[in-house]
Amino acid sequence: MNVDPNLTKYMIKAKIATDGVVEKPDVVGAIFGQTEGLLGEELDLRDLQKSGKIGRIEVEIDSKKGRTEGFALIPSGLDQVESSILAAALETIDRIGPCKAKVEIENIEDVRIQKRQKVIERAEALYKKMSDSGKSVSESIVNSVREEVEKGEIISYGEERLPAGPAIKDSDSIIVVEGRSDVLNLLRYGIKNTIAVQGTNIPKTVQKLSRERTVTVFLDGDRGGDLILKEMLQVAEIDFVSRAPPGTEVEELTYKQIVKALRYKTPVEQYLSMRGMSEELKELVQKNAAESGKNGKKQLEMPAEEPKPERKDRQEEKREQRREERREEREAEPEPKEVAIEDVPGFVDLQNPKAIERKGNLLNENKLTEIYGEDGKAIATVPLAETVEKIPEIKDAKTLITGGVISQRLIDIAYQAGIKNIYGARMGHVTKKPAEVRVVSWEHHMQA
Repeated sequence: MNVDPNLTKYMIKAKIATDGVVEKPDVVGAIFGQTEGLLGEELDLRDLQKSGKIGRIEVEIDSKKGRTEGFALIPSGLDQVESSILAAALETIDRIGPCKAKVEIENIEDVRIQKRQKVIERAEALYKKMSDSGKSVSESIVNSVREEVEKGEIISYGEERLPAGPAIKDSDSIIVVEGRSDVLNLLRYGIKNTIAVQGTNIPKTVQKLSRERTVTVFLDGDRGGDLILKEMLQVAEIDFVSRAPPGTEVEELTYKQIVKALRYKTPVEQYLSMRGMSEELKELVQKNAAESGKNGKKQLEMPAEEPKPERKDRQEEKREQRREERREEREAEPEPKEVAIEDVPGFVDLQNPKAIERKGNLLNENKLTEIYGEDGKAIATVPLAETVEKIPEIKDAKTLITGGVISQRLIDIAYQAGIKNIYGARMGHVTKKPAEVRVVSWEHHMQA
């Protein structure tokens, strides 16, 4: 009787060697005959085979040069202990047929391990096939839904029906981008206060918004972005500039790249100064103003008669209030005697705010930054546009006075270089300041 394959748990493999020629029936007969009564009735091989707990014994032998060698395979449905006892009993066989013999158990293999491995391999193949199919379907569904949501959120704004995010109507600050694809990419990551100019000819709607809102231009990192920026500076009012990495477009950026670019946006004055574009664009704006009969741009230091925007945000009102309070304080205080900078070359009294402010104004006129050691003596003077690049090269720097804007990047680099005091004309877009660094803007008369 063959053992039920569903009951087979172990496969006993016995190695057989005889000193004479024997045949398969001789081996089977020896197994049954020499183990009979050895292990008692419960483990009698014949009874176990009749009950289906032991399967058909398979013998594979080969006779060469008067010797016979091979294997006997015995499938077992018994548990581990009983199978081990039965296997050990086989090693008591010392004769097969008329010949002396030696039986040695080579191994007892758990048949279920092989089955489990086959199950695992097949399950992996099925899962991979199912996963690949499901993934493509799910991605298709997600992309379809996302496109529909984005299309539903994008609106047409102004008389030119410009592509824009839904928050463009109510947001105090807006982000100006180049095209519809840029708006869609920002919408994908939840940025909804955007509007596209659709080319280098800046629409009147954007020009009007620039006079009413805080404007950040977010442009591609190529020549096209440069051209749009120049056009914007001539006809609109910009507060901050943010650019995609060189050679990339806003529509291609990932969420992380977008957040990083907007977090480190640069005040427009500082951006132009760092790239040596201030004078060039100032001339363009003056020429444009002369031809059109309009006033120039305040951020490029045009005439003071420029009409102010009709609407001011709360932040600007607070700045004006602080400036007025400081102005009154200065009028009430006795003006200290000024010391000409040439009288004390390369030195500034770091304990005197007035001296620092006068030094800063002089640096502003000459587009410079000065860096001082512990004793207040200047150890380096660098062009404004090269400040950030030069700081890491200067040793023993403790104080920095710049004629430009204090930006987040400037604070980060100065902190890494060990600078403890930073003074500047005005504060840019700063989101974090190390507790160990003193940051002062004399224009706003604020200490951070």
